[in-house]
Amino acid sequence: MTGSWGWDLLIAVVITLSATWLVLIAALAVAAPRGGLLREALRLLPDVLRLVRRLAADPELPRGVRVRLALLLAYLAFPIDVIPDFIPVLGYADDAVIVIAVLRSVARRAGLHAVRRHWPGTDEGFAALVRVAGLGEPPTAS
Repeated sequence: MTGSWGWDLLIAVVITLSATWLVLIAALAVAAPRGGLLREALRLLPDVLRLVRRLAADPELPRGVRVRLALLLAYLAFPIDVIPDFIPVLGYADDAVIVIAVLRSVARRAGLHAVRRHWPGTDEGFAALVRVAGLGEPPTAS
């Protein structure tokens, strides 16, 4: 009887983890940029990673924003992903979608001007980031 309890627990854990993974995949599918925007998001990833690092280090931003960004950096550095990176296209797409979701949150809390101030890339790249992440209208250069 005791051995049966162990197998039941293992099966329950596997089913729960599988269901959670499917829910996460569904959430990523809903939050993912449409059309060619996902390809554009992947192209922006190096500049976005530098942006996230700069934002996380900015002491002027609210602590909650910096904590979110630090957690995002930890997630990106962690070798285990929702969708493994060895799966072509989808493996990196989940990272892009999660980064976009966090950047939306940061822009709502800290303001789009804070994101612009730390953007390491070109003006065209920033406009693409705003479009891909659905952050609204890019602020005009002053």
